[in-house]
Amino acid sequence: MSITKKKITNRLYVISFLLIVIIFSIVFKIIDLQFFKGDYYIDISEKREFKNIEIPANRGNIYSDSGKLLASSVPKYDIRFDALAPSDSNFNKYVDDLALELASYFGESSEIYSNKLRQARKDKNRYLLIARNLGYLDFKKFKNFPLFKLGGFKGGFITEQYTKRDYPIGGIAQRTVGYERYDDFGNAMRPGLDGAFGPKYLKGENGIRFSQKIGLGQWKPVLDYNEKEPRDGYDLHTTLNIEIQDLAHHALLRQLEFYEAEHGSVVVMETKTGKIKAISNLGRTSEGKYYEKLNYAVGESHEPGSTFKLMAMVRALEDKVIDTSDIVDTKNGILSFYGRKVRDSKKGGYGKISAAKAFEVSSNTAIVQIINDNYNEKPEQFVEGLFDMKINEPLGLPILGEGQPKFTHPIDKVNWDGLDLPWMAFGYGISLTPLQTLTFYNAIANDGVMVKPRFIKEVKQFDQVIEKFDTEIISNSVCSQETIDKVKNMMKNVVEKEHGTAHNIYSEDFSMAGKTGTCQTEYWKSTGLYISSFAGYFPAENPKYSCIVVIHKPDNKKGYYGNIVAAPVFKEIAQKIYSNIPEVESYDEIKFESIEVISNQEFVSKLENMIMPDISKYELMDIIPMIENNGYKLSIKGNGNKVIQITKSGTKLKKGQTIKINLI
Repeated sequence: MSITKKKITNRLYVISFLLIVIIFSIVFKIIDLQFFKGDYYIDISEKREFKNIEIPANRGNIYSDSGKLLASSVPKYDIRFDALAPSDSNFNKYVDDLALELASYFGESSEIYSNKLRQARKDKNRYLLIARNLGYLDFKKFKNFPLFKLGGFKGGFITEQYTKRDYPIGGIAQRTVGYERYDDFGNAMRPGLDGAFGPKYLKGENGIRFSQKIGLGQWKPVLDYNEKEPRDGYDLHTTLNIEIQDLAHHALLRQLEFYEAEHGSVVVMETKTGKIKAISNLGRTSEGKYYEKLNYAVGESHEPGSTFKLMAMVRALEDKVIDTSDIVDTKNGILSFYGRKVRDSKKGGYGKISAAKAFEVSSNTAIVQIINDNYNEKPEQFVEGLFDMKINEPLGLPILGEGQPKFTHPIDKVNWDGLDLPWMAFGYGISLTPLQTLTFYNAIANDGVMVKPRFIKEVKQFDQVIEKFDTEIISNSVCSQETIDKVKNMMKNVVEKEHGTAHNIYSEDFSMAGKTGTCQTEYWKSTGLYISSFAGYFPAENPKYSCIVVIHKPDNKKGYYGNIVAAPVFKEIAQKIYSNIPEVESYDEIKFESIEVISNQEFVSKLENMIMPDISKYELMDIIPMIENNGYKLSIKGNGNKVIQITKSGTKLKKGQTIKINLI
């Protein structure tokens, strides 16, 4: 009995000891948490329950050369409801009135919304979605609904603001205007000007809003104001002219549709300054529709074909291995090099013709002979001469994805062979983008001065200039004035002379100069695929603009030569520019309207001061975002392009007032 009692006593001692250890550990942990680690865990708790949420800044606007909107950030709002925020008295007093307003807005029964709001309160839902993607006017309307107008703390009104990119001119020039988007992995896609200048200028600085976690990964703003207000991005003022852009886009589109081509591009550049006035890049969908698919003019490097004959002829004239009056025998229109044939488009060739006429009729055999016969023993002289004209160097554009020029050099013993020199003479075995080709043509039009194409005039914050972009010179002289005068005359004859390959676009009303191009493409895969092009400038005597049109893979049953596929687009653009400019010689920069228009900033400033501005000289696509973004409604009646102002200029306005206009 005593042994059993002893065992029981020992067990009690062990249990008592363990209890004492456990109690001591608990007390120690409490003391440790209270006095040593308490601040640490409190901080963790607060981080889990509260944090600063970034509020994206409004991205800067992108404007045309005359201040018309090309891209704009429009504020949008999501409305949510914290069903536990209102007191019982406020909730019961206003819930049915709120349901009536919501029902009226959405066109549904008020009973639906009354039940929805009451159920949310019963479920303790602190983040009930009410509406998405509201504009500013609708946001203001919701903010003044019963209960909501009491604010976030008393009325449970939660606003989530974000911005949406808006493009007033739609898909025109979209690949050049560009955008910034992110994929599911956070990788940025930044084509065009929006992408190129986004990180530095357009992005702005995000704001901060203190928010509380309310479960299910959702965060609710704690305060009715932001800890840090976002700073909007700077605005880009481009060189693009909306009128020229519109006519270039539609001229290209019509030709692509008629010839059922795969894709095409057109660029219009101001000769003296390098300002890009229009750029259109259209690709075909599987349904046969066209849209701004890729920036072909900037990014697609391909064999230029006969448009490269200008570079070859300039080099030969500059090295004085040929003169325009020298006679070349086209050899019945066929030459052979290592079993490969060079053919003229005219069966039987052109007989014996001058070097100038060889260029004007685009004789492959003549141009190849000029280059091969004079440089065969010293091909590096020809290639180095081309390089001296800077055509082997990328332009260094701000837009990402510029295609690289490709040339083979005679010192490259692995890749250089006997075909490279003759094939290079008429634009094969090398590679240039349309914009790189145009830059050289523009240099000839500009009396030898090669300027860098530019898309941006300046970066501004309201009326303050943040950075200005001036004309950059790539080369002060790509060749002598003597050579320039000779090739200018030849390019003028391409259009004006009856034997010229582009005589079909000749007009007595205005002068043009240029060179046609017809190039086989993907010939290693199949036959019958062509690139049709035309590059040149206008007026021929005193060039103001240069232009290139490139159309890939037209239906060869309808046509594929550059003079009938690409050149008519060039002519239409030049003709319409001329028709809008009464005196071509009198302008430095094209202006389709001589009327004075107030700046967008003055327009917005008047609206902010609740004074009606004069909108009669603006286009509708510019008026809509500026009026709606400043809290006014817009009532539009009629059809047409001309804006007739009903609410008179200078009228004192009220916030939310409806501004009336007619279209005729």
